[in-house]
Amino acid sequence: MSGFDRYDAIVIGGGHNGLVTAAYLARAGKKVCVLERRHVLGGCANTEELWPGYKVSTAAYVVSLLETQIMADLRLAENGLKILRRNPSSFTPLLDGRSLTLGPDMASNQLEIAQFSKADAEEYPRYCQQLERIAQVVEPIMQQPASNPLPLPTGWRSRSLTAKVKDSARLWGMYQALGELGEDLPDAMDLLTGAARPILENRFESEVLRATLGTDAIIGSFQSLSAPGSAYVLLHHVMGKAGGERGVWGYVQGGMGALANALASVCQSLSVDIYRESEVRRILVEDGNVVGVTLEDGRLIEAPVVASSVDANLTFNQFVRADALPEKFVRAVNRIDYSSASMKINLALSELPQFTCKKSEGVGPQHHGTIHISPTIGYVERAYADAVAGWPSTEPVLEITIPTSVDSSIAPEGKHLMNIFVQFAPYRLAEGKHWDDIKEDFADRCIQLLGRYAPNVPESIEHRQVLSPLDLEREFGLTGGNIMQGAMSPNQLFFNRPVTGWADHRTPLTGLYLCGAASHPGGGVMGTCGRNAAAAILKDN
Repeated sequence: MSGFDRYDAIVIGGGHNGLVTAAYLARAGKKVCVLERRHVLGGCANTEELWPGYKVSTAAYVVSLLETQIMADLRLAENGLKILRRNPSSFTPLLDGRSLTLGPDMASNQLEIAQFSKADAEEYPRYCQQLERIAQVVEPIMQQPASNPLPLPTGWRSRSLTAKVKDSARLWGMYQALGELGEDLPDAMDLLTGAARPILENRFESEVLRATLGTDAIIGSFQSLSAPGSAYVLLHHVMGKAGGERGVWGYVQGGMGALANALASVCQSLSVDIYRESEVRRILVEDGNVVGVTLEDGRLIEAPVVASSVDANLTFNQFVRADALPEKFVRAVNRIDYSSASMKINLALSELPQFTCKKSEGVGPQHHGTIHISPTIGYVERAYADAVAGWPSTEPVLEITIPTSVDSSIAPEGKHLMNIFVQFAPYRLAEGKHWDDIKEDFADRCIQLLGRYAPNVPESIEHRQVLSPLDLEREFGLTGGNIMQGAMSPNQLFFNRPVTGWADHRTPLTGLYLCGAASHPGGGVMGTCGRNAAAAILKDN
């Protein structure tokens, strides 16, 4: 890369969204380069060989929401992407010797649930069917560009009549789509805007079922199950078909980074230049127009378009000069909520965990899916209460996966990888405590908790990596350690993401676009943000 390269478009960040944007732009004939700060591609959906023979998905760990249209358009399967189906999909062990296992087979689910409540066993199919009906309508809306229903003041953003007409058409399409829900519409509104706890408590009486389903509503967020907006993530349980059918989540063979490798292969076949260890220092702006970027090593790359897949805070407060943006816009960006309480622990194990409630010789069904350490809704809420006070949860919620249960390619023979996603680990700690001082002790607490359910785990650990919220910020450029690049609360979704009136991937600077999870529809390994951003760029250029 010379000091004065010229491109049609520069993509900042080699995560899955950035690579999707680059691929779609290159398919349209644009000359594109991708600049990745780290030595590996994938952003949070990456794989690193932390220890010899262990290919660790250090951050993101499962996939379902990746758009099948993107997979088809970019021929990801032909470029090496293989998603391994998980069956069953979840396992919740209990200390009283019982457990709850759920998967795609409804008859088996009902037998499992009937251990705790026959009424819940009868209700569960109706609940899932309703969620699927709602998801079938909502998912396409989420995959479209966000419409703006608000009469924005011209001082905030000037929009052409054509843009307003298109917005009106999309809103009318959304209105018609929601009309297809019929009798399900009131429940759909509860799911999109309401709290998870009352929805689950009104449908089910079994605490373990409530908690198993409810955990999905708080993973990656810093909120209570009683908070408005927490119910929306329940829909993720039945959204996405990347795992082969609706709502089936899977592991990426070779680790999550294999998705980035497949996307990179597509990009390179389309002559996209991908540069690793190329950290952006500044987005260059002249008279309100983007003209390129400079790197930390002083190199200059020119382009009339820059698509940033990093979050809004870094894009607008670090990469752009303070005087280049409207003051009101900057104030809105600085109001974005990055509250986070997530931590990740990656373990290399000498043997599979043996759960007291369900032992097995070798890999058993309990090892395939997500293992939930969260027996009741009250347990989840107490864990949240600790974090609100500025302390890691006394008894945290653990969401555990063992990808080696279905993928033997990512660890030495006979060894296993365990990913533990921890809630709640607040970014801001009380009494001046610092994560670098307490993270290993808190990780010990998490492992000791898991040991109550699977006593052999603590002694089987050969290696471990602990990523506190502060580590997630430093390693992956996630402000506040927020894995969604901004909280997924109702005031920060749809036309309010990243800020009100700017949900179409464009920004106040001509040629600067957002293409990552900071933009609509938000976090998750979907690729939608990247694809829709590319469409906006191609429409303008």
